[in-house]
Amino acid sequence: MRQFQPSRAVAQGAPGPRGKPGAARQKVANGIVAAMSVPVPHPDSRWPWSALRPTGRIVTPDAVGVAYYDLGGEGPPLLLVHATGFCGAVLAPLASHLRPSWHCVALDLRAHGRSDRPADGHFGWQGFARDIAAVVDHLALDRPAGVGHSCGGASLLLAEEAAPGTFRALYCYEPIVYPGLEPLAPSLEANPLAAVALRRRAGFASRADALANYAAKAPFDRLAPSVLAAYVDNAFTPDDGAGIRLRCRPDDEAQVYAHAFSHAAFAHLQDVACPVTLACGAETDAIGPEFLARYAQRLARPTTLALAGLGHFGPLEDPGAVARSVHTSLVDPRRAPRA
Repeated sequence: MRQFQPSRAVAQGAPGPRGKPGAARQKVANGIVAAMSVPVPHPDSRWPWSALRPTGRIVTPDAVGVAYYDLGGEGPPLLLVHATGFCGAVLAPLASHLRPSWHCVALDLRAHGRSDRPADGHFGWQGFARDIAAVVDHLALDRPAGVGHSCGGASLLLAEEAAPGTFRALYCYEPIVYPGLEPLAPSLEANPLAAVALRRRAGFASRADALANYAAKAPFDRLAPSVLAAYVDNAFTPDDGAGIRLRCRPDDEAQVYAHAFSHAAFAHLQDVACPVTLACGAETDAIGPEFLARYAQRLARPTTLALAGLGHFGPLEDPGAVARSVHTSLVDPRRAPRA
């Protein structure tokens, strides 16, 4: 099987699998290091500076610019997809544990991180599936595996449903899938997370202020320090006046939540033929074993498991523990540990 070679794709602007031109060619003189997503050192020992530079940007068929990150590693390609309100960089700590066996790539879903928001302001989750498909196509990933957290897990399922055979296997940690054959209408009022997003503080005076604020409040206080640093350093941008502000606007995040139960992933789970590991945190207050069991009934090759000591933000709470589960599950989905 052809191995993903990101350095060649970046330096040469390799075409996608259908012969379409890739992203703009980058000068070889810039070197591979300049194209790769390398954290910049910072003296803060607890929250080291962890801003990542996108490896490249693509434009989806519906004209949304999407940033992606080559996080390195050895082995077959593994695509990492983040949860609502976060960005691809928060999965870099997870990728650091997976790199010995997988070549990891992450992306910023539309309106998150360094990706564009859709011009029409529409946040149906099928758009996230298009973002994923566009990255897979552009990088000519040959049946990659996929790991998705929350919205990211649902988006991977939607992408596989839209183009069966895209992925060799999926690991979906608490995917947000409404367990009904008829999706619900989008609603800001009916989703309490949308209300929370609308009240979210959009800016801070400094990086230090943001880190101190999040480290003292749920659910961010459960995040690993490396993840929290990655969130602040990549999900925020310098404000025009002073300080930093969120890249994902609170009103956009609210719209993403409003559409959380408005996609038809559940109705088409039978179209997913690849192995799918459905994982949750044993301490979750969101998508627990009862939801996973309902999803599994409609999948061809499911495995369900709960990870001890973790909640809904498991991949961000303990990247090492989730990475061990991912590795075991994707190497042999039928032997996933039921910790």
